[in-house]
Amino acid sequence: QRRGGDGIMDPQTLAIIVLLGSFALMIFMRFPIAYAVGLSSVFCLLTMGNSLNAICRLMVKGISSFPLMAVPFFITMGVLMGKGGISDKLIALANACVGWMRGGLAMVNIVASYFFGGISGSAAADTASIGSIMIPMMVDQGYDADFSTAVTITSSCEGLLVPPSHNMVIFATTAGGISVGSLFLAGYLPGAILAIALMVGSYIISVKRNYPKGEKFRFGTFLKQLSVSIWALLAIVVVVVGVEGGAFTATESDAIAVLYSLVVSVFVYKGVDWKGVWKALDECVNTLAIVMILIATSAVFGDCLTKLHVPDLAAQAIVGITDNRYILILLLNVILLVLGMIMDMAPIILIATPILLPVATQFCGLDPIQFGIMVVLNCGIGLLTPPVGAVLFIGSAVAKRPMEKVVKATLPFYLCMIITLLLVSYWQDVSLIIPKMLDGYQPVVAGLAGFLRP
Repeated sequence: QRRGGDGIMDPQTLAIIVLLGSFALMIFMRFPIAYAVGLSSVFCLLTMGNSLNAICRLMVKGISSFPLMAVPFFITMGVLMGKGGISDKLIALANACVGWMRGGLAMVNIVASYFFGGISGSAAADTASIGSIMIPMMVDQGYDADFSTAVTITSSCEGLLVPPSHNMVIFATTAGGISVGSLFLAGYLPGAILAIALMVGSYIISVKRNYPKGEKFRFGTFLKQLSVSIWALLAIVVVVVGVEGGAFTATESDAIAVLYSLVVSVFVYKGVDWKGVWKALDECVNTLAIVMILIATSAVFGDCLTKLHVPDLAAQAIVGITDNRYILILLLNVILLVLGMIMDMAPIILIATPILLPVATQFCGLDPIQFGIMVVLNCGIGLLTPPVGAVLFIGSAVAKRPMEKVVKATLPFYLCMIITLLLVSYWQDVSLIIPKMLDGYQPVVAGLAGFLRP
């Protein structure tokens, strides 16, 4: 836009160019994402003639949120359970469930990731923990190393969907007015569908390559492994039932789950001693520092976007391409997938949600919870794609395999993930059927939650 015919650029347009242009330039130059977000916001505010005193106020305001207090508890719970020897127990349980199938260890890998994801909520933690055990085991049994790594990294994305997930808390806080409990419940079925899709893909490849079967299914073995693993799985019950039933807020339930995880890891499974607990807490602080500085700087970035009406302009631009609902949904997915290839998960949620959520709800008719699952799954796929695929790098490092070979082996599984994404995007009940069903049984859930109240 230009003002009149004098050739002077409109101040709003100039500020938008400075904000988004400097951000894109710094991302291209491989700046740390928090610096890129913060510095581009500073440049924008200077262009707009605003006082830089607002930056500190906005950063503090961005992290001064009661729901965000759940994030450190989620991270702590996941690290404690991961250090406490949970992986071995869940792999044994998964083996008792699906190890009898053709390509049984691949199926075990996928199901174990579903279980572990419900505890850690982190694809990176899943890949590092499950992968360090399953990849060597699969290779020893005759599975291709690249195939084993591909199964591990793609199945780790189940943990982003299966609650509790701190990324869902970040989305709920950024979107505003969304129930964390309902968002948690909405992730179960998409996570299960993703697991089934990956299992189908693994089975087809396993039959083609004649990968081995495991031992026959025995119900007694299954019950034995379930009795051992039940202590880990109950942590999920504490969080989800407690939040959805109204016994606690998301933050309170997470604090209780941390204490529960500490007791299980130290006294029940005895996988970590008190010295290991302190090391785990040190790891939590490092992870939390990264997440919170991102949230703080993104609050300033988001305020700049709002003042410049970028969400409205983006909505007009996207809707200007087409008014077809199905094409608009496809465009949203493409945008999120491209962002996932160049940015980490938390910044995408913090930056893209205020811009794309109005388009999704007003012009595509998507429920905010459904859109949240779309965002999380798109970001999960992005974690597996170069150039900034963190989980892809971790998987390659754990397996000691070249990244390009792992990417090639992952191609069939990308298709499985895209099919799941399309189901989530175009079939609303995939995300909403469980929250809707439990709304009808709210008194029952609340009664169960009452037993969890301290």
